[in-house]
Amino acid sequence: MAEQDIRQVKIDKLKALQEAGRDPFAIVKYDVTHHSSDIRDNFESLEGQDVSLAGRMMFKRVMGKASFCNIMDLKGKMQIYVARDDIGEEPYADFKKLMDVGDILGVRGKVFRTKTGEISVHASEVTLLSKSLQPLPEKFHGLQDTDIRYRQRYLDLIMNEDVKDTFLKRSRIISLIRQYLDNEGFIEVETPMLVENAGGAAARPFTAFYNALNEERKLRISLELYLKRLIIGGLERVYEIGRVFRNEGTDTKHNPEFTLMELYQAYTDYHGMMDLTENMFRFLAEKVCGSAVITYGGTEIDMSKPFRRLTMIDAIKAETGIDFDSVKSDDEAKALAREKNITFEPHHKKGDIVNLFFDEFCEDKMIQPTFIMDHPIEISPLTKKKPDDPSKVERFELYINGWEMCNAYSELNDPIDQRERFAAQDALSAAGDEEANHTDEDFLTAMEIGMPPTGGIGYGIDRLVMLLTDSASIRDVLLFPTLKSVN
Repeated sequence: MAEQDIRQVKIDKLKALQEAGRDPFAIVKYDVTHHSSDIRDNFESLEGQDVSLAGRMMFKRVMGKASFCNIMDLKGKMQIYVARDDIGEEPYADFKKLMDVGDILGVRGKVFRTKTGEISVHASEVTLLSKSLQPLPEKFHGLQDTDIRYRQRYLDLIMNEDVKDTFLKRSRIISLIRQYLDNEGFIEVETPMLVENAGGAAARPFTAFYNALNEERKLRISLELYLKRLIIGGLERVYEIGRVFRNEGTDTKHNPEFTLMELYQAYTDYHGMMDLTENMFRFLAEKVCGSAVITYGGTEIDMSKPFRRLTMIDAIKAETGIDFDSVKSDDEAKALAREKNITFEPHHKKGDIVNLFFDEFCEDKMIQPTFIMDHPIEISPLTKKKPDDPSKVERFELYINGWEMCNAYSELNDPIDQRERFAAQDALSAAGDEEANHTDEDFLTAMEIGMPPTGGIGYGIDRLVMLLTDSASIRDVLLFPTLKSVN
C-alpha cells in the first residue's frame, strides 16, 4: 500500500474514534508512574503491583481475545499483554482495529513475568493518547538513510535506540561539565551572541542586520573577549557553554554552528590549564563510559595515564627531522615548505609555516592524549609570549585520536602588546584574510583597567561527545545539523 493510502487509512481510523467520542487529541494529560527501565530494574518489588506508563507502540500482535504489543518510552521498551476480558470489549475492539504501530498509548496494569520469562505489564486499561498519521519506517531494517536521519531526527530517535542513547549521553556530558566546573569554584555566565566585533578565533563570521539600530551585527565566533571582560571585572573563575557560529564548510568534524565551552581562571597559567583539562577529560570519560580507557573506532585510547606533553617544534622534528628552532628567517621556512610541498600564502611568516607543518605531518599521529605546547606567536594573537622565547607563546592544544580537542592559553594581559597584535591582524584583514581578528577598542579599554594573569580553555562539546560516544561524524551528535535546503 502506498504511503498516501496508509495515511488515509489512519485518518479514517481517527475519524471513527472522534465520531464515537473517543478523540485522542482531546486528552490533555496522562499520569505516568514508571518508565520501562524502572519496571525492569525493580521487578522484584513491583511484581503484581499496579503501574502506569506511556510510550509509542512499536510492535503489535493481534490474536483472538488477547494480544501483545510493545511500547517504547524514554528509557526503553516494555511488552504489554492486552486481553478483552481485562480492558472491556469496546476498548479491546479499538485496540485491535483502530490503534496502529506508531500510535502513542497510555497503559495501566500489573507487572508480571510471562511464561517465556519476559517482564511485562498486564493491561487493565489502554488509552490512545495520540494517533500517528504517518507510517514508521520498516521495523526490521530501521532507518538507515543518513539524509533522512539528519533531516527528520524525530524518526531517527524513534527507530534507532542507539541514537537516542547518544543524545542522552550528550546531555549527561554537558551536565557533568557543569558539575565539575561548579565544584572547582567556577560560575556559569552568558555573553552576547550578536556582536559588533566577532573576535577570539581565526574564523569568518556570519553577518546579520539589526533593524532597530540600523547597524550590521555579527554572530559570535568565540566566547573569549566577553569572558575576559568578566575576569577584569573581578569574577575570577567563569565559564560559558554556548552556541558559536563560523561561516565555513561542513565535514565529519565541523558544523557551522556548534557548542563551545570556554573558561577563564585568574592567577594561573597554561600549566594550570593543562592540569584542569586532563582531570576534567578523565572525569568525563569515567562518568560517561565507566572507565578512563575508552575505545573509538576500534582503537583504545587511554586517558587514565598522565597526558603526554610535547612542544610543537619537537613534534615536527620527531616526524620530519626538521628543527624549526634553527630556522632563522621567513624565507628559509618557506623554502622548506616548498621542499615538502606545503602550500602557503604570500603573507605567511615562519610561525605560520610551522603551524602548516604540524597540521600536515603531526596532527593525525596524536592518537593518545597529547598536549602540544608553545605555538608560534604569529598564530596566537591573544596569548602571552614565553619569557625565554618571544617568538613563541604559552599555548597548548590537546589532541586525542588525531583531533584537536582543546585550545588553551596563558592569556595575554598586556594592553599595549595586545593593541600591537590587533594591528597585525588588521593588516592581515586588509590584505584579504577573512579569518583575521580586528581591533576591539572596548576590549582594549577593559584591558587597560587591568587584567590579572589568567589561564583560559576552549573546547567544542560536539567533538568531545563524538569521542565519548564512538560517533563517526559530528552530524551524529547534533540533533539538527546544518544541511542544504531541499527545494
